[in-house]
Amino acid sequence: MSKFITCLIVDDEAIARDIIEMHLMKMDHIEIVGKCQNAIEAFNIISQRDVDLVFLDINMPEISGIAFAKSINKGIKVIFTTAYREYAVEGFDLQALDYLLKPISFDRLSQAVNRYAQADQAFISDSNPAKQEVDFIFVRADRQMQKVVFSDILYLESFSDYIKIHCRDKTIVTRETMTAMQAKLPAEQFLRIHRSFIISLSAIQSFTHEQVLIADQTLTISRSYKAEVIRVLQSY
Repeated sequence: MSKFITCLIVDDEAIARDIIEMHLMKMDHIEIVGKCQNAIEAFNIISQRDVDLVFLDINMPEISGIAFAKSINKGIKVIFTTAYREYAVEGFDLQALDYLLKPISFDRLSQAVNRYAQADQAFISDSNPAKQEVDFIFVRADRQMQKVVFSDILYLESFSDYIKIHCRDKTIVTRETMTAMQAKLPAEQFLRIHRSFIISLSAIQSFTHEQVLIADQTLTISRSYKAEVIRVLQSY
């Protein structure tokens, strides 16, 4: 009988904790034993619960993720999560299992969990942490959580602190950041082309090096995203 992987999420940003939790909830054999906003809270949980795997932000106030990782039982595996690439070397020096750059996609986090499962001899080798792939998300709109199916989305547009999700038959407005929303969408289906636009690849009618046409709407490809956008689009 395969065992559960007990996971602890430690990050001072609530949205970062929620994204990791959302990804982990899509997987089998995962038990989330806690979500903490600092190392002190995490110490308390570790002293009371068996923890296999910690998703640990590096840049936290008072006690950094690096300092916390040095102080815990070496039997607890650490996956560092951070927005800062320059911490990678120090993270791996601590024999971290993996190092995830924000925004963290489901695919990338799933790879890290699979790496733990393959390394853990107590974990059944043929078990698969990923459940059947989900094809939707829930977003808060009109004082309720609304289901949005990926295949219905044409593109997302940001304005101020809100995002318009343009679907085939409606537009949903939700209070969210583009970075957080990008992390919730499957990378193989969606592409960010501008700080204000994320597009569904299947909805593209045509494109140039400067623009993408979707639902007869012309969306600009910004200079900072152009190289990656053209690389992805020309690979199809």
